[in-house]
Amino acid sequence: MSLCFESRSTNESFARCAVAAFLTQLDPTIGELNDIKTVVSEAVTNCVVHAYKNTIGKIRIHVKVQNSLVTIKIRDTGCGIADIKKAMEPLFTTAPSEERAGLGFAVMQSFTDKVSVRSSVGKGTTVTFQKHLSCRVSNG
Repeated sequence: MSLCFESRSTNESFARCAVAAFLTQLDPTIGELNDIKTVVSEAVTNCVVHAYKNTIGKIRIHVKVQNSLVTIKIRDTGCGIADIKKAMEPLFTTAPSEERAGLGFAVMQSFTDKVSVRSSVGKGTTVTFQKHLSCRVSNG
């Protein structure tokens, strides 16, 4: 499944619900679905707040399901991240004046099995999550 939408905060709930609706075909547990919704919400919010700051850009989401493994890529073409390692540290934020907690990546890591980040300054960022679901339904 692929989605592309504008980086408006109002689209965060759309993205979260669209991904969750797509994954219901696997009959995940409520907890698994809530974990994924939280991760998508955090990643999209990062795009809105940090990647595009005071401008509107595009956010792309690609979801792939292979057996019980869900892979979600969320990509922007915003400002990029200069120091990924630093950005992933808990409590680090580039938007302190907006009272951000700096926990986005920590939350993403705690709710998924794997998080990877690729970024180029001035070109954008791709965050990839992987999570194994209990998959009560087979999807060969």
